[in-house]
Amino acid sequence: MPSDPDSAAELTSWSGQEDTTLDLSGLDASGADLSGADLAMGLFTQSRLPGVILVGSDLYRAHLENAVLDRADLTRASLVKAVLDGASMQAAVLSEANLGSAELAEVDARLASFRTARLNGASFLNARLEGADLTDAAVQETTLDVLLDERTVVRGLSGTVYGPAHIEEHGSLRELAGLELELWLNQRGASVQVLNSPTNMVTYYALVSDDYPRSSPEGIVRRRRAGDFTSDEAFTRNLRWEPTEYLRLYELGHNDDEHVEITEEEAHQFISMITRKLKNEATD
Repeated sequence: MPSDPDSAAELTSWSGQEDTTLDLSGLDASGADLSGADLAMGLFTQSRLPGVILVGSDLYRAHLENAVLDRADLTRASLVKAVLDGASMQAAVLSEANLGSAELAEVDARLASFRTARLNGASFLNARLEGADLTDAAVQETTLDVLLDERTVVRGLSGTVYGPAHIEEHGSLRELAGLELELWLNQRGASVQVLNSPTNMVTYYALVSDDYPRSSPEGIVRRRRAGDFTSDEAFTRNLRWEPTEYLRLYELGHNDDEHVEITEEEAHQFISMITRKLKNEATD
């Protein structure tokens, strides 16, 4: 039980009743252990919850506006459709947590861990993620209007996001959106598509020769440009785009292979063809 008598009384009353919503609004429940608790629809607005243990707890549609959750352990917790606007979550642990469609406007999640968390449909608006760990987290149409820095870990982050984001690096702050944000994330180990990326900044090439005409090339590569960023990738037998040095080596005169520019539709046709071919080979 927390040391605060009002919080302890509320928890005692709540635990002794069924189908009762826990209301800790404005109370101090520092250090409480609520692991595995059913806290759906709970009221925690302006609650002080630093260091609280909420491992595996269900916080579906819970209200945590302006709550203090610094260093709280929310490993494997469900925060689906929870409202956390204005909450402080510095150094909180949300590994494997589900934040599907959660609202996180102006959240301070500096140094928080979102490792392997599910962030599908979550809305981070003007949020702080400096030094946060998003290793292997999943995003799907997630709004990522956040502040990131060189300490933010995005390796393995995968899915789709909306920008823009603000990046603090080397003492300066800049806004990245579209393809520029996509390249910044992916060059740090993410596999993310920024949904508002302009498509006209991607150029596709087919690797051709006498034996491999444009209609059936040996392979395809693409170059993506945004501001100062350039990213070259080849579509590989792993059935995904992977980094390649082909175009850079060609420009330096170290590669004699030929290539021609092709349309996005031709690139998609090649991907469909090679995907069918490799899948057929795997079943033979």
